[in-house]
Parts: sequence; structure tokens; C-alpha cells
Amino acid sequence: MIDLVNLSLQFGGTYLYKEVNFKINPGDKISLVGANGTGKTSLLRLINGEVEPESGDIFRKRNISVGYLPQENVVHSGRTLIDEASTALASIIELRDKEEALTELLQNPDLTDDEILHITERLGEVHADLEASESYSAESKVEKVLMGLGFEEKDFTRMTDEFSGGWQMRIALAKILLSENDVLLMDEPTNHLDLDSLEWVTNFLINFKGALLLVSHDRSFVNKVTNKTLEIFLKKFTVFNGNYDHYLKYKAERDAQIEKDYEMQQKKVQETQKFIERFRYKATKAKQVQSRIKALEKVELLELPDFENKIKFRFPQAPSSGRVLMEMKKVSKSFGSLDVLKNIDLVLERGDKIAFVGPNGAGKSTLAKLIAGVHSPTSGVKIPGHNLVVAYFAQDVANELNPTAEILDVILELSGDMSIPQVRSLLGSFLFNGDDVFKKISVLSGGEKGRVALASILLKKANLLVLDEPTNHLDFASKQVLQNALLAFEGSLIIVSHDIDFLRPIVNKVVDIRKGQFRIFPGDIDYYLSKRIEFLDKGSAPPVEKERSQANQDKKKDKKRLEAELRQKKYAESKFLLQRLEEVEKSIATLEKLEKSLENELTQEHIYSKPALMKEKTIYYNETKNELEKVLAEWEQLSLKISEIESKYQIN
Repeated sequence: MIDLVNLSLQFGGTYLYKEVNFKINPGDKISLVGANGTGKTSLLRLINGEVEPESGDIFRKRNISVGYLPQENVVHSGRTLIDEASTALASIIELRDKEEALTELLQNPDLTDDEILHITERLGEVHADLEASESYSAESKVEKVLMGLGFEEKDFTRMTDEFSGGWQMRIALAKILLSENDVLLMDEPTNHLDLDSLEWVTNFLINFKGALLLVSHDRSFVNKVTNKTLEIFLKKFTVFNGNYDHYLKYKAERDAQIEKDYEMQQKKVQETQKFIERFRYKATKAKQVQSRIKALEKVELLELPDFENKIKFRFPQAPSSGRVLMEMKKVSKSFGSLDVLKNIDLVLERGDKIAFVGPNGAGKSTLAKLIAGVHSPTSGVKIPGHNLVVAYFAQDVANELNPTAEILDVILELSGDMSIPQVRSLLGSFLFNGDDVFKKISVLSGGEKGRVALASILLKKANLLVLDEPTNHLDFASKQVLQNALLAFEGSLIIVSHDIDFLRPIVNKVVDIRKGQFRIFPGDIDYYLSKRIEFLDKGSAPPVEKERSQANQDKKKDKKRLEAELRQKKYAESKFLLQRLEEVEKSIATLEKLEKSLENELTQEHIYSKPALMKEKTIYYNETKNELEKVLAEWEQLSLKISEIESKYQIN
């Protein structure tokens, strides 16, 4: 549907990509990956026609429609929510306008019979088109999408001007999904979603019939939605079949080979340089020296991949604290007539790593701010424990940064005994490289300010970290750095997040907050996900769960949970092997059928009576037989590996 041919793009004299070729086919669901600054967003804007390439062409199939969702800075105003979302149904609106105009024409008493017939025929065509586009269910479709994205029925008549930045992006996302485009270009579509709306969008895109090209650093989301991965690496494009996990396997193998080739090349270059230096002034070696100099000039030096995950960062030593960090008794929080939280009882203990999840607007951030001391309870009491020291991060905290300060100065002020190279390494892990560290806070985007604020939080000595959506605007490598730091953090932690893969190794409790109530799940995020469906199906949030000790007494539940975990691990480890086994078995069936057919042909007189034809068929038969042996050997290896995995995760 869209072809990129010999495409080149540069900024400031530096190429992002050079003479690349790429095609988006119908049904492609593509994840666009690459290190920060490689041009992922620029590629989306190129395809959308917002940026012109330096050279090359972009060919689009005639009459295809393309929808583009930018990462931020979308603002809607002047309409109600329902009216704004309905503008996405442009084709239906156009047909309805035609219907209205034709109906009005028919009211003219001076029309001739031929004119009436002609208008009636045109009106019939419009009605057929309206029926084909299911226009009569359009309103319910708009409402369904809006509610899937977390809006409530009472929001439909609100003016779009009233919605904050995150909800503005949801409005843009709703319009993109409603437009029935042939191709969707999406830049970080999950940044402003909660777990419920993320699940809805994931299912929508899985069932979306068109093509999709997206940038997202939510690994779980990308794995579920995409079937191809496009990597921008060393100014070139490489396409990998399979989702992001498939790509990581290919990338690890490729990077290892590149590193090996790089080391061999460097060794050879150094040996050549030593020879040149040693014999440069020897007349008897002059010809050989010149030959090596020319050969060295022609060498195209290899570049190493970016190994961002090697960046390591540790929090400062957490101040010692009491066993109980904080206790909340019957805490409620209201804003005017709006009751957000009611009668919350919560005990935070040393070592707790808790995720706050639930729909947006349910009170996750409000509870986080109550714990951090940003808000005070409307009623109830909050009792801090011994020597409690809290560090709090949220996107709006970035607004408190000194606008006249440079990024490096902000971090150096908090860095203690860290050296400047260590500070710059930390900033690099949050996507501030080179001269970026000298930018003033005032010129940064909202996402960049958020990353500076997050980096500054990580330098504070605290025994309780409260982080509200810390992974927004972070790429995979930066999230890995933060995740590793949080895993090593000795204090306690509260994270408001919908990023399942980020939360998975970190948290040991999950608090689900919805409709002013909450429920504690004493387990990791996978345990919560396995239980979540049970209580969501009941239609309302249940009361607070009993203490962990009581839950642990239920041996049947624990056994079922263990069995589920083992099944999940077995599935994750064997999934791709089973897929490959199925492909291999199909190949075996095809090759065996071909082998049998060739054996039959070789017995036919019209073949063995002709030496040349007999030779040709014999060669083809031997090739088929050899290929079958290779495939059978692979089948045996795959079967053995699968058998080993099944034994490893056998449930007694």
C-alpha cells in the first residue's frame, strides 16, 4: 500500500537514514524500533506527508487513507466531546449532507419528471452507501470507542476545552480509531492510557483489518499487537518477521556477530598500522607499505551497536526506617463536591513494592499524592512511621524545575559525590546525550522536563519512592536502566503505572483502585491479572481483601496460582519452538509427498529412457531427499527441546 524507495533524510548535515527501501503491505502490524534519535518519529511524519525527504520517493496506493497519531501536543476545542469524536466519520457526514441536499431538492414543485427520477436515483445511491457504511449505528460506535478509552457517558456533552492533555490525546486516539483508515501511524499511543483502556485498545488493534506502523516502548502491548518489526540501525532499515520478542532474539545474535567482526577488523587494522609504522622508511618495503596504506583507506570501518543496557545506576543508600512506614485510617479525599476516595485503610510496610492500577480518574494519583504529602486528607488520619523520607515523582513535578538552569546543573546539584562523567552517563540513560545536557529547562518539551525530574528524583536519599507514571517518554533502554535501579533499591516503592512488563519483576503487591474503593492483591502483577477478571466480571469493586497471612492459608488457591505460573513459563519458553515445529512438520509433509512423487516418476519409461531427463530428475530427487533429512533432523532437535521444557515445568 505504501512504498518507500531509495529514501534519504538528514538533519543538520547528519543522515538519519540513507537510500532505504521499505514497504507497508495490507495487514502488516509493524513495530518501529531503534535507538533514541535514529528517526522513528521522523519516519512516521515522512509517511504522513508532514516532512519531505531529502531524496527518494514515497508511493501510496490510490485512495488509501492514512491516520496519524502524534506523541503529544494535540488540542481540541470548540465542540462537545461527542461532536468532536464524530468528526472522524467524515465519509458518513459527507453522505448525510448529500442526502439532506437531495431531499431538499425533491421539495421543489417545478421539477420535471425526468429531474425527479434523476434525483431519486442519486438519493437511492446515497442511501445504499449509507447502509454499506453502517451509518445508522455510527452514533453507538462513537460512544463505544469513547467508553472503551475511559470516557464516561456524562463526559459526552462536555466541551473538549475542559479536558487535560492526557485526555486530549485520548480524544485524538478515538478519532483515529473511528476513521476506518487503511493505514494507522501511531507514536506512543499507550502513554496516556490506564490498564483498562490499554486492554481495550490492544484488542481493537489486534482485530484491526488495516495496516499499522507504531512506535511504542510498552513491550507487552507491542508483542500482542504487532507481527513485524522494522529496525532503524546504522542509518539502514531491517525488517524482522515476528513481534518484538522475536526481534530481540535476532538482535542479540546479530549484535554478537557485529561485535565479533568489529574486534577482528580492529585487530587487522592495528596490525596493518603497525606494519606501516615499522617499515614506513625502509626502501625495500616501500611498495608493500603503500599497498597497505591504500588498502587501509578503502576499509569501511564497522560500527558497534549501542549497548545502552550496560549503563548501571544505583539509588543512594535508603535511610533506615521502622517496620511500618505509614498508616492511613479512614482517609477520604474530596475536591469540592467530588468525592475521589472514601474511607481508605492502608498500611505501608518496609519492603513493600506496590503498584497502583485502575481506570484513570479513579483516584490512583490522588492516593499517591496523599501518601507523598502533596495533598492532605479531607477526613481521616495519616500516620507517618519512624524516620520516613519520601521522594515523589509525577509529570507535573517537572514544572517546579528552575527554568533558567541547565539540565547538567540541575542534576549536579543533587548528585553528591558523583563525578561529571557519572552524571552525564545517568543523563544519557534518560536520553540526554552530547550537548543536550547544556539545554536550559525552559526550552524543553513536557516529556523532556519529565525525564529531568525523574533523574533528579533518583538522586534523592529516601526510603519511600512514590512514582506516578515514571515510564512515559522513556525508550526501552531507559526503562531498563530505571527498572534495574528500582530492583536494587533497598527502600519501599509505590508506582502508578499501566506498563505490565516494567512492573512485572519489581512489585510484590498490587492495589486496584476504582469507584473510590480499592482492593489489595498480595502478589505480583501476574497474580493480579489472573484475579482481576474474576472481580471485574462481577460488575463492582469488592471490599478490601483480607491480610496476606489469611490468604496464604488457602492452599488450593496457592496451588492453582503455582500451576498457572508454571503453565505461563512453559508456554513462554516453548511458544516459538512449537510454532517452528508446526512449520517444520508442514515442510516434512510437503517434502515426503514430493519424494514419493519423484520416486514414481523415476520408474516411468518416458523418463528413464531419456538419459538427460533421467539425470535431471535424479538430481532433483537427491536434493529433495537431502532437504528432507535436514528437516527431519531439525524436527528431532525441536521435539527434544520441547520435551525438555515440558519435563522442566511438569506439574506434580
